Amino acid sequence: MPHRLPPGELIFITFRLAGSLPQEVLERLQTEAQLLQESCGPDPAAQYAERKKYFGRFDNLLAGSNHGPTWLRQPEIATVVAQALHYPDGKGYNLRCYCIMPNHVHLVVELPEGAPPLAKTLQLLKGYSSRQANQLLGRSGAFWQAESYDHVVRAGELERIVRYVLENPVKAGLVDDCEKWPYSFLAQ
Repeated sequence: MPHRLPPGELIFITFRLAGSLPQEVLERLQTEAQLLQESCGPDPAAQYAERKKYFGRFDNLLAGSNHGPTWLRQPEIATVVAQALHYPDGKGYNLRCYCIMPNHVHLVVELPEGAPPLAKTLQLLKGYSSRQANQLLGRSGAFWQAESYDHVVRAGELERIVRYVLENPVKAGLVDDCEKWPYSFLAQ
């Protein structure tokens, strides 16, 4: 992720719990993505299309994963994460929407004028929520995976991405209507 993105830029971010996918699955995905990127050459449209496909495979694996922790299913943990997502709203970013899944989080944010680097805001958010969640869980150690997946929302994509984020629990079979999922948010 670049250190500074222009104000007003919309960013779609996904981050996940540490250990939510097996290392061999991640290595396979990364190898596939690298081969596909190389086959695209310098064409930005083709590269973008391949990144979307990679993310789709990655997200499908997360949604169907029986590997690793699913601490975000617990209401008290999901509440801590939701509070952490709202805290930087209006300062580090303008929160458009989010969905907290059992092992990962999707969010869409807009960068306001004068905001700190997004990486710094996410580092603080993840640090705070991991300390709080680990305390509630009576554990220590890594809570979030260090990396996150993010990309700039292109013109005309916002509605599709917001729908994708909010429909994620339906797609994963957790609820039959996204409005029944208690761990989602859409700014008015």
